[in-house]
Amino acid sequence: MIKIQGKSVFGGVAIGPIGILRKKDKKVIRNHVEQVEEEIKRYEDASKEAESQLQKLYDKALNEVGEADADIFHVHQLMLSDMDYVESITNMIRMQNVNAEYAIAMTSDNFSTLFETMDDDYMRARVADVKDVSNRLIQILSGQGDDMLQGDVPVILAADDLAPSETVQLDKSKILAFVTRYGSANSHTAILARTMNIPAIISADFPEDCEEKIGIVDGASGCLYIEPEPELLREMEEKQQKEQKKQELLQTLKGKEDVTLGGKKINLYANVGNISDVMTALKNDAAGIGLFRSEFLYLEKDHYPTEEEQFQVYKTVAETMAGKKVIIRTLDIGADKRIDYFNIEPEENPAMGYRAIRICLDREDVFKTQLRALYRASAYGNISIMYPMIISVEEVKKIKEISAGIRRELSAAGISFGNVEEGIMIETPAAALISDLLAKEVDFFSIGTNDLSQYTLAIDRQNPKLDIFFDPHHPAILRLLQMVADNAHKAGIWVGICGELGADISLTETFIRMGMDELSVSPAMVLPVRQKIRETT
Repeated sequence: MIKIQGKSVFGGVAIGPIGILRKKDKKVIRNHVEQVEEEIKRYEDASKEAESQLQKLYDKALNEVGEADADIFHVHQLMLSDMDYVESITNMIRMQNVNAEYAIAMTSDNFSTLFETMDDDYMRARVADVKDVSNRLIQILSGQGDDMLQGDVPVILAADDLAPSETVQLDKSKILAFVTRYGSANSHTAILARTMNIPAIISADFPEDCEEKIGIVDGASGCLYIEPEPELLREMEEKQQKEQKKQELLQTLKGKEDVTLGGKKINLYANVGNISDVMTALKNDAAGIGLFRSEFLYLEKDHYPTEEEQFQVYKTVAETMAGKKVIIRTLDIGADKRIDYFNIEPEENPAMGYRAIRICLDREDVFKTQLRALYRASAYGNISIMYPMIISVEEVKKIKEISAGIRRELSAAGISFGNVEEGIMIETPAAALISDLLAKEVDFFSIGTNDLSQYTLAIDRQNPKLDIFFDPHHPAILRLLQMVADNAHKAGIWVGICGELGADISLTETFIRMGMDELSVSPAMVLPVRQKIRETT
């Protein structure tokens, strides 16, 4: 038996085979080939396999997210059979006697360069399609397969780390727990684990030969056991059963009100990242959606999502929640959430750089597309919009000017929309300190404690070396929260918390005493927080 000590991110016990998510080296080397027709046959066979994979992905996406989002795989199938693309590859193999991988990589580069120079937006958007299709072919030819997990058996997922763009592609039904070598307790892997209600540990240096071996993740202690001894296995199975019974007891809280013993009502909402998370929120009896992370729409795609694509997702969420409040955060990328097709240059300090609302105000066409989709979808449910990373009143006034223009355009076109609340996230010390001024401009505040904590304490929440210095209960953070709550209520608007701190049960009573009107937590934490609210005087 091997015991590996890591750091706990989310509790619980998981038992099962270990699956390692390996990052493939996609570097392509030029090789000379003599049998060119055989090489072309290799390419043609790979193309058939790619077409089969894409059809399976299309069918799966069609069933899970609808035709609009599934259509990208149909576009990739068409690209595979495009004659210009095919002839470029086969001619290069024949004329230069090169291997298929190299011919595909060069064709991808050439087509991408050509498309990027075109004035047509549609053709420029095809750059990502060419690269995606080409990478798929190269993976098949090299025998690498996908970076994502293969097989149907649920596993303990072990990885160096997971980027947000990788987490959205995972088949979450196949994951029992997360184990990563790197990352921090506040990383997106950690947030995903809490959303999925599965054990997770970080800073666990697992061996490369542990794949397919039976493992145990004890999320509470931060331990990974590989090939556990029978006695430990029995002990952990009992611990797992106790945890399951505890979860069953929490289920009895479904349908109960989120009211303290003293009669104060708290709006208990859920944080979600996509449509499947919405179903999890409903399953856990959330009273609404306090944070819908719209950037996952962008992370899942290799092109700017169109107004129609976004509209369909927002409409589905609004209709699914059936009149319950749905607060959608506008695009929040930058920092650790990078998207290739945005072409954002690397920054030395991305957490304080070109991100979130700064990108939206700089690229108004992207911002307006999202706002149009959001306002159109608001006709189908109770949608509110909130804007991230605010630091000034001037930003809010500019946002209100743009959104008012969108409403005028929709009205002129005869397109209906709902009565949308507009709020801002308080996640910078600047916003907290001028919250009395900001409160006069908006309908609500939602405090993002993840960023507010890192900016207040000058601690990068993605740096695991700083975890020992990070104190989410720091008096400075709590004082800022109280200040924001007081200023919101003085102006007659409501205030809530949508950061990870909202699920900290040791602070629930403190938040209620502060006057917080809403707590938005990961779906798995709705019932535990409800229990704490109902026990609070």
